[in-house]
Amino acid sequence: MAFTRICKHFNDLTNTELYDMLRLRSEVFVVEQNCVFLDQDDKDQQCHHVLYYEGQTIVACSRLVPTGLSYPEMSIGRIVTSMKVRGTGAGKELVAYSIAECRRLFGSGPIKIGAQLYAEKFYEQFGFVRCSDVYDEDGIDHIKMLLPGA
Repeated sequence: MAFTRICKHFNDLTNTELYDMLRLRSEVFVVEQNCVFLDQDDKDQQCHHVLYYEGQTIVACSRLVPTGLSYPEMSIGRIVTSMKVRGTGAGKELVAYSIAECRRLFGSGPIKIGAQLYAEKFYEQFGFVRCSDVYDEDGIDHIKMLLPGA
């Protein structure tokens, strides 16, 4: 699959890109995962966002969080893929690209993520290692994981 990849700071997103991103996050995190939480946490405005499009349809996205906003380390968050592309490798491509963009934008330091527990093995493929006990976030088991600096 060939995707159009976009990486932009929040202030540079078009209205359509912002709407697409928030809609996809709501479709997966709120509706599909049946999780009532406030996705808009006042961090998006300080982040870069990776958007993957297939044609005119957004199919995946993540947010790249600068050092000190969520953790002392830079972070990747709100990693999400549409059901339409699951199992195609789109998620792996998204995470690999997000790591590369984090390093380009914020330097070679470590990257911390808050991962849903079921996805631990997925993130281990990229070198992330668990660095916390399991904790509950909005009714879903999570762990913190760290990717050492480059």
